[in-house]
Amino acid sequence: MHDRPGRLPAVFLDKDGTIVEDVPFNVDPARLRFAPNALAGLRLLASLGLPLVIVTNQSGLASGRFSRAAFALLRRTLCRRLHDEAGVTLAGWYTCPHAPDAPDGCRCRKPAPGLLRRAAARHGFALERSWMIGDILDDVEAGRRAGCTTVLLDVGNETVWRMAPMREPHYRCADLLGAAELVAARTVGRAARR
Repeated sequence: MHDRPGRLPAVFLDKDGTIVEDVPFNVDPARLRFAPNALAGLRLLASLGLPLVIVTNQSGLASGRFSRAAFALLRRTLCRRLHDEAGVTLAGWYTCPHAPDAPDGCRCRKPAPGLLRRAAARHGFALERSWMIGDILDDVEAGRRAGCTTVLLDVGNETVWRMAPMREPHYRCADLLGAAELVAARTVGRAARR
């Protein structure tokens, strides 16, 4: 796929373990805590003028661990807090509600690239110039399969380490601020070479 003029790159972000602390199946807004340096990283990314998009697997919807209404409340709370505490407005939020072993398959659950491709189709993002930042290798694989540059946050959440060429991150960073600094350096450098 070739880049078409006028198409913007985006930054795709995993939610749990990347933006907020990974509390399995949490939909309680009172338990929502930002990951270390996440707000500073998001502020920096927003200052670059790149659209920020959350792409998240939420199998708790399929398993009945929480309702769509409870998840919608968490989503609204997180969006409000991102705006109020970091001045960040998301360009999009895409959720896979399916179980990992969905019987009829699923094209959106990471490591599949469906969420990123859906966002790109809707907003006209240039995936080849976009970034995918996450805390596990399924995030990396989804980003690579979509054609993005990938960043793995080495925060201890990847425990399986099932490696393959599509699961090898382009970069590794200690936290979201480090990833944002990398994106800023690469974006500014790319603009200066034009």
